[in-house]
Amino acid sequence: MELREFFIENSEAAIAFSGGVDSAYLLSQAVKYATRVKAYYVKSCFQPEFELEDALRLAEELGAHMEVLELGASVLDEKVASNPPDRCYYCKKKIMGAIKEAAAKDGFGIILDGTNASDDAGDRPGMKALGEMKILSPLRICGLTKDEIRRLSKEKGLFTWDKPAYACLATRIPTGVAISPEILMKVEKAESALMAMGFSDFRVRAFGGGARLQLKESQMADALNKREEIVKALKPFFNEILLDMEAR
Repeated sequence: MELREFFIENSEAAIAFSGGVDSAYLLSQAVKYATRVKAYYVKSCFQPEFELEDALRLAEELGAHMEVLELGASVLDEKVASNPPDRCYYCKKKIMGAIKEAAAKDGFGIILDGTNASDDAGDRPGMKALGEMKILSPLRICGLTKDEIRRLSKEKGLFTWDKPAYACLATRIPTGVAISPEILMKVEKAESALMAMGFSDFRVRAFGGGARLQLKESQMADALNKREEIVKALKPFFNEILLDMEAR
């Protein structure tokens, strides 16, 4: 099945929209082929501000109707905040629940997400939640891999085509360590500072009161050259700044 055929069969749909590569391409095709579509972006303490900015920009460029659902720190209920190994399952249920509720009010019976054919269901508790909530993943259904989606996005002129994958901020906290809005804010500010220095596709992993930087091999030398600048920028948030010598 091709996406065009999918949207002929499912002509009215709500899209869980993150502003990332996959959901951006899905929205572009929905706008092209569906008769009625709306994007829903859930804003919580797990998403950095630039993700919302990218989502708004893409929706505007596509002429898509987008609604921002404000969850803030309410996503951190007891199950999520305790950060168990299957945290993503509980988080996804909460986020998709908010989208389903808003979409139902708008008359949508189908919810779509950007899971693609490269995503490993066995390693993603959140995909279990998608199945239970009957969320459809057209990119996966149509067999589109991440590489194919990037290629097609580039051909269609979507600025997201080469956007690095960006897992939610909660993934920066070790499993079993409680998640708080405060630590998420520190991680976001630290990563924003590194982005401003020109780094990309990296992670700031929190541990205790410190931070461990995971960079691509191509950026290791730059990090060492900017060592003092990095320490100065991140010290307000973490008492130790470590560079992981094993590249991402």
